[in-house]
Amino acid sequence: MLDHVSVQCDDLGAAREFYETVLGPLGITVSMDFGDVLGMSGADGVPKFWLGKQTTGGAQREIHLAFTAANRSLVDTVHRAAKKLGAEVLHEPKEWPEYHPGYYAVFMRDPDGNNVEVVSHS
Repeated sequence: MLDHVSVQCDDLGAAREFYETVLGPLGITVSMDFGDVLGMSGADGVPKFWLGKQTTGGAQREIHLAFTAANRSLVDTVHRAAKKLGAEVLHEPKEWPEYHPGYYAVFMRDPDGNNVEVVSHS
C-alpha cells in the first residue's frame, strides 16, 4: 500500500545503528547514503524506508512502524538483536490473537521513542 516512509531522527547515527541492527535479520540494509539522509531497502534494492536528520518542526510525536518478517524465528532474532543493542522492548515476542490468529510480533522503541514492530503473519 505504501510507496515509502521517511522518519526524521534527533540522532541519525543512533537511528542508523538501531535500524541496521534490528532490521538486518529481515534483509533490510542501507542502500543509499546521502550523509544526512539514508534509504533502506529489502531484497529488491529499492529504498522504501528513509531516515533523515530532524530538520522541521519541534519535538517529534511517536509514530508506529511495522515491518514484516517471513516467520516467527525472524521475529525472535530481531528481539534478540534489539536486546543486545539495549533497546527498550515494549512487548516481548508473542502471538496477538486479538489481531488475528498467527499474528506474532515484537514491539520496541527506536532511539527517537518511536514504536517499532516486527510481525509475522504465519
